[in-house]
Amino acid sequence: MGAAFDPGTWTGFAVACGLLFGLGLVAIGYGAVRREVRDGRPALWRRVAGRLPANWTTRRVTISVAAGVVAGALTTWPVAAVLTTVAMLTLPGLLGPDRAAARRTERMEALATWTEMLRDTLSAAAGLEQAVLATADIAPAALERETQQLAAAVRSGEPLPSALRAFAVDVDDPLVDVVVAALVMAAQEQTSRLGPLLGELAESVREQVAMRQRIDAGRASVRTGLRITVIVTVGMATGLVIFNRPYLDPFNTLTGQAVLTAVGALFAASFAYLTAIGRIQEPVRLVAPGSSRAATGSAAGGTR
Repeated sequence: MGAAFDPGTWTGFAVACGLLFGLGLVAIGYGAVRREVRDGRPALWRRVAGRLPANWTTRRVTISVAAGVVAGALTTWPVAAVLTTVAMLTLPGLLGPDRAAARRTERMEALATWTEMLRDTLSAAAGLEQAVLATADIAPAALERETQQLAAAVRSGEPLPSALRAFAVDVDDPLVDVVVAALVMAAQEQTSRLGPLLGELAESVREQVAMRQRIDAGRASVRTGLRITVIVTVGMATGLVIFNRPYLDPFNTLTGQAVLTAVGALFAASFAYLTAIGRIQEPVRLVAPGSSRAATGSAAGGTR
């Protein structure tokens, strides 16, 4: 078995497999970042690319494939090329700082602040529409773009309920849907208790922010443990490849490659499980994407 798979044969086989695997990933990455649509029907590759993470850019895919090819050439193991490429694509997002959660928390804090601003402005403004316009330019930075678009839509003559629904779709957050639902009801029914309601909603949002901050603190310790595990494992494997390569000779066989595949699959399954149990189940959206457009169209049709 060892004579049939000498290091030279393994090197050529690893490089060939790495190149083929890399070309496939580059093609997927190209489809993920491409924006032009050639026809109205989504192609199979476009549907597949749409399911890939947004941070899998062409540059990242290319670097990951190159690292996989280098790892395969150095170790003469095809499985090492595949595992290195997958690790380069997935581990930075799993072990690095959770920027998406940080942005979500910042946006929730901004929502609570803007809701309180609306509540405080209602007492001095002539109505809800004037309060929205007055707070649009002084809203927190995390919601500045969305609130300015909301104010621009109101100034252009769009009905306030339709503009608020479009605002909720643009922000894309379940908690914003709750605030927008209260504002839409107030705009349509002219309720007089909107101020206290907005105060209660702002307090509820801040409680959600505090809860997520506690969850993020717990996740930080888990991520630290994962980083230590990955660094020790990768460092030990790299040290063995460089300083004690004969110790890894059993992996030069097909049986060794199968064992390495099983080990990599176990690592992948454990990381996927940790990601799944750490995901927060979001509540049902009250304002579905596209509802603002439909509402605008029906309102326009009703005014004719």
